[in-house]
Amino acid sequence: MGASSSSNMSSPVVISATAKHTATVIFLHGLGDTGHGWAAALDSIKNPHIKYICPTAPTMPVSLNAGFRMPSWFDLMTLDVNGPEDEPGIKKAAETVQQLIADEEKNGIPTERIMLGGFSQGGALALYSALKFTKPLAGVIALSCWLPLNKQFPEAAVGNLYIPVLQCHGDVDPVVPYKIGQLTSDLLGKFMKNLEFKTYKGMMHSSCEEEMKDAKRFIEKYLPPL
Repeated sequence: MGASSSSNMSSPVVISATAKHTATVIFLHGLGDTGHGWAAALDSIKNPHIKYICPTAPTMPVSLNAGFRMPSWFDLMTLDVNGPEDEPGIKKAAETVQQLIADEEKNGIPTERIMLGGFSQGGALALYSALKFTKPLAGVIALSCWLPLNKQFPEAAVGNLYIPVLQCHGDVDPVVPYKIGQLTSDLLGKFMKNLEFKTYKGMMHSSCEEEMKDAKRFIEKYLPPL
């Protein structure tokens, strides 16, 4: 089972279910990271019936980093909310995520038992991919991130407006400012009916134990054992 032939991704890091596999979490890393980056954190909160898939983004030149090549889901021009965005790249990345969902469906896991998650650029892609997917998902965990192409929403959304979303942000994030998290939450809250926004005091552009506990609770609530 490697990465799908349509993408140039390396094989994802997979934490297999240790009991009967009835649910899947697909978690997308941030800019410059790999699937290994979040696998350890997820391993510490895993459930026996859940498989965790941590794909690695393709390596590409990133404008924000002066064209330096690194794993990136799509090109980032700026972290300014109103700045230019890589629309074709974002759409292509969402198709890659939807292919990962389709692969799980082929393995007998219905979309309602598949949850998307991600950190920073990966969280942005998880939110966007869910809203551009017509079949119902279990939910989204969006850490320290934003909604790409936000001016196109809610019109651009084709599904998953009612799924639970756990959005988390540190209040001293120097990379994706807390204000962007708040603005994203305000926008999503206008058309997503089951959104929880959690703030972590003193947390920068990273994760913390409290956030991982909240993620674990969220996963266990919406992907319970069958």
